[in-house]
Amino acid sequence: MYVQSLSLSLVPLKELVWASGEVSLFLCLRGVAMNLIVGSFEWAEKVGTFSDGAFVGINIGTDVSNMPSAPDVVAILKANQITNVRLYDADAHMLKALADSGIEVMVGVTNEEILGIGESASKAAAWINQNVAAYLPSTNITAIAVGSEVLTTIPNVVPVLVPAMNYLHKALVASNLNFQVKVSTPQAMDVIPRPFPPSTATFNSSWDSTIYQILQFLKNTNSYYMLNAYPYFGYTSGNGIFPLDYALFRSLPPVKQIVDPNTLSHYDSMFDAMVDATYYSIDALNMSGIPIVVTETGWPWLGGANEPDATADNAETFNNNMIRRVQNDSGPPSQPKFPINTYIYEMFNEDKRPGPVSEKNWGLFFTNGSSVYTFSLSTSNQITGNNSDFCVAKPNADPGKLQVGLNWACGQGGANCSAIQEGQPCYLPNTYQNHASYAYNDYYQKMHLAGATCDFDGTATTTTSNPSYGSCKFTGSSTTTPNSTGGFTPSVAPGPVSPQGGSGTTDLQVLRIQFVISSMLLALVLL
Repeated sequence: MYVQSLSLSLVPLKELVWASGEVSLFLCLRGVAMNLIVGSFEWAEKVGTFSDGAFVGINIGTDVSNMPSAPDVVAILKANQITNVRLYDADAHMLKALADSGIEVMVGVTNEEILGIGESASKAAAWINQNVAAYLPSTNITAIAVGSEVLTTIPNVVPVLVPAMNYLHKALVASNLNFQVKVSTPQAMDVIPRPFPPSTATFNSSWDSTIYQILQFLKNTNSYYMLNAYPYFGYTSGNGIFPLDYALFRSLPPVKQIVDPNTLSHYDSMFDAMVDATYYSIDALNMSGIPIVVTETGWPWLGGANEPDATADNAETFNNNMIRRVQNDSGPPSQPKFPINTYIYEMFNEDKRPGPVSEKNWGLFFTNGSSVYTFSLSTSNQITGNNSDFCVAKPNADPGKLQVGLNWACGQGGANCSAIQEGQPCYLPNTYQNHASYAYNDYYQKMHLAGATCDFDGTATTTTSNPSYGSCKFTGSSTTTPNSTGGFTPSVAPGPVSPQGGSGTTDLQVLRIQFVISSMLLALVLL
């Protein structure tokens, strides 16, 4: 739990003792009361970041063909009990759809917007009014990520990065939103040239001035350092230095355990070592006490011929082990009391992104809402993935086999395939995988009680995620029904669950208000 101590600059005791007369005593007590009020607000702001334990959220990229509608995206989030999301921009449709969902939202200032905001306080204020204040409190916006990996990707914008952060924070203060919304900027691990051993890690000296200013801003505003940490890249670029199990959070035998030779700290995962290297780099600039949030991490589930480690098995192993590790509410060896809030990269496969095959295949979900592989993002042990209820085509199943299975299901199998005919609700996307999923599921829902299986020559699998989308409604089971927006809401829709149970943000706000009110009442009594 990240809670800085409550510091109140109280009137020195000797002044109270030496003061004579009722006026002096009154002035002294008034000073105590006013300091209590100020202190209570300072304390409320400082505990607002890490009071509910660690969470695992998800990034929502949009370079996606057939991107689901914003209400459908939110329905998928709620069906899978995802409590925290990061948007790379401040999309109005998403922010409206997230209203009253209970989901905490991090919005993004795009790299293209930084220059204008960093040069104009009025533009920063307009951005806050349009993209934050306009949606609060219905949409629970809690953070602003200013750009993405600015230091390493757009160096020409670096001079105005910190001014942009300052202008945005001042606009939040002016709107009395700085208690709820924190400002930071995500950076890549590349800003640390030699991250191992963690104890000797330092930031690239050429960026020391800017990074120091960023850290000073984070400390002054009680915000946190945003880190994009990818063990996948650490492993694949390491030329065999580290074992794959180390990158996937798997336990290592004693002779292979990774130990920092300076501190003798054992690192069970590359993820922990990356986070710790960042803490040590922050300490090297004499700026301790700033917590780290991992704004991006993940593992691609499909790669090209030269990307043998991008597999569904590795992605499933990495993300499930990472989720379990984060949810134990502990930090890395150097900061064991700082839990590591983490956002998985990413929700959908961004097939429109340029680059190698792996770049397009980091998603946890397909656009129809079915999961790529089995995983659980909630603390209630609800597993999303291949275990029951809906029958869909496997990703990357052989197209020839899918065509055979589709023909059989719509013919001999007796499935009602009218919805996947041209012009009908489930025709698009016009792919064998989509059409086979619909036909397989229709057959399975009608026949599984009579002993039918979901196999179709190895091209099909079951899932608890309702694959309905938009106006395309898959035949449902008794446990899950699509909502009116074509979404994925369970029949008994569980609300977002904080790591402690219940709504963490609401509890914190109530606590904060109670503390402030108590302080104000004390002040009134003393005055």
